[in-house]
Amino acid sequence: MSCRSLRREILNALVTESEGNIQKARMNVEVYLHNPVGIGEHPDVLGSIQEQLDIIAEEAERIEVITKYFSDHSHDHLPN
Repeated sequence: MSCRSLRREILNALVTESEGNIQKARMNVEVYLHNPVGIGEHPDVLGSIQEQLDIIAEEAERIEVITKYFSDHSHDHLPN
């Protein structure tokens, strides 16, 4: 595996992980929004939603940083 290929694979893995974390947090928010009384261990529904939104924001920022600072647009094809 060439250094360029390894670099691309590492960056893609980081982006993919962040995308998965975003999807997980989005689904948690959807559960809170559709059935807030069914989540007994989370009495502060708004606080719990805010925590998930913070995760989404952090992961989206991570993807933005990777894309902006580490993507060589002529060689790497990172997901957006």
